[in-house]
Amino acid sequence: MIMNFKKYCFLILVLSYTYVFSQTDQVSNLADYKTIKDIFYYDNIDTISDEYIKERCKLDLYYPVNKNNFPTIVWFHGGGLSAGEKYIPEELQNKGIAIAAINYRLYPNVKCPAYIEDAAASVAWIFKNIENFGGSSKLIFVSGHSAGGYLTSIIGFDKKWLSNLEIDADSIAGLIPFSGHTITHFTIREERGIPGEQPIIDEFAPLYHVRNHTPPIVLITGDRNIELLGRYEENAYFYRMLKVVGNENVDLYELQGFDHVGMAKPAFEILLKFVSNFQK
Repeated sequence: MIMNFKKYCFLILVLSYTYVFSQTDQVSNLADYKTIKDIFYYDNIDTISDEYIKERCKLDLYYPVNKNNFPTIVWFHGGGLSAGEKYIPEELQNKGIAIAAINYRLYPNVKCPAYIEDAAASVAWIFKNIENFGGSSKLIFVSGHSAGGYLTSIIGFDKKWLSNLEIDADSIAGLIPFSGHTITHFTIREERGIPGEQPIIDEFAPLYHVRNHTPPIVLITGDRNIELLGRYEENAYFYRMLKVVGNENVDLYELQGFDHVGMAKPAFEILLKFVSNFQK
């Protein structure tokens, strides 16, 4: 009888905690969210005659409307710098954060460095405007998948792209590229007539700009055995060289069993956990 009473009390206690935590989860998701689409992120739209710039250089901003000082993730889509469309990842929604989904110009309509310039301009726009929506300019994270991961790294490590727009790349709260090139992107090599199997490390390679003081960076790839050609290995080399120069702000994840496309879903969990560390 005593044992049954204890079990009963324990059950009540468990149910009480379950109710409390479920209510907490509901409270954390009570934020209303708003999406503003097709914001032109260059300042001089009235003086631009290039219709392709007007078509592509836009972002969608998804943000909580009843919060202040929230983090923002700038998200670059993939597609080899020659395809793709901005989207707000479902995995990042309803998390108390903003997402800025970016479109940028694509090859062959443009060539390097137009898409890098666009990536930098979109990040600069977020820095200069996110506080108008309630966000914090000190909590801007840059991320993207594949080609978007490449853009994340190149504007984060080669500081000139953002400095041209009066933004210090080191003021980014974190860089989280998903399966991005760290060597010169294969589309840039294609523009030069260089085959995809021939690696190049020049000024358009994040690896070229290895330095010991950077924003925190989380390198994430899929399984090396089923990833795109050399993608894990070049990220591992990037990680190693950053460590060699004394950079302590870098981590590397290899997601076992996930290919280039499939790795994105578990990578979102890593991204969200990383961002949450800055909210404590």
